[in-house]
Order: sequence, then structure tokens, then C-alpha cells
Amino acid sequence: MKNTYIETILLIERLHRRFLDVVKTELERLKIDDINNVQTLILYNIGAEELTVGELTNRGYYLGSNVSYNVKKMVENGYLIQERSPHDKRSVRVKVSPKGLEVCDKIDQLYIKHVDEIKSEDPDLSTLAATNKQLLNLERFWTNLMSNIFKM
Repeated sequence: MKNTYIETILLIERLHRRFLDVVKTELERLKIDDINNVQTLILYNIGAEELTVGELTNRGYYLGSNVSYNVKKMVENGYLIQERSPHDKRSVRVKVSPKGLEVCDKIDQLYIKHVDEIKSEDPDLSTLAATNKQLLNLERFWTNLMSNIFKM
């Protein structure tokens, strides 16, 4: 059982890196070179919302310093619009620009293509749904572990 648990942890890490490679390859195919794969996923996760960097960090489980750097780069390259809150000048909100929405649409098309390809092997996506259920259980387990550590 221990080996299976460790194998799962390592597989999750490898899958994340592999998916970043997939996004990077798609950006190269589209000849988009002023945004990287991680920035693209952050952009996609913002979507149509307007968020603070803190909210984005909490939602995407990104490291705070990395999000701040990536947000700065995406603002510089025109993918995000950054605005100070009119109510709290310390708070900065970001939203996706029209240029950013174009990239989000391209990534959405990529996801649709992937789902169609996965459906050819598993028409009702039951295997993927079962995998997601197990991964959510693992996330819940780790979250509970962390809660219990902080209670000590």
C-alpha cells in the first residue's frame, strides 16, 4: 500500500509537469511567445472574473510570489488589466484583457479537443470521473492532515 501511495504522489507531480509541456507545445504551435504555460493556466483560471492576487493564489494553489511575478508579466504583455480598488487603494484587482480572452478561447478549444480524444477510449468518461473522485478524496485527506497539524 505504501508503494501505491508514493506512486500516486509521484504520478500527480509528473502529470502536472506533462500537462505544462502540452500547454507549452500548444503555445509554440500557435506562435504565442509572450506568455508561458504557467501564465496561460493562471489566465484561464481567472476567466471572466475579476480577482485580487490573494484570491487567485487561494483558488489556484499557486505560490504567492510566483503569482505576483506572473501577474506583473501578464499585465506588461497586455493579457491582464490591473486596477486599484476604488474602496481600498491597497487592493489591486486583475481581469483578463481582450488579448487574454483570445488565449483563453484557444486553451478552451484545446480542452474540447482533448475531451473528444479521451471519449474515443472512454465514451462516458467514467474512468476519468472515478479518477477525479479518488483525487478529491486524496485532497480532502491531505487538507484534514494539515488542519490537524495546526490544531496541535
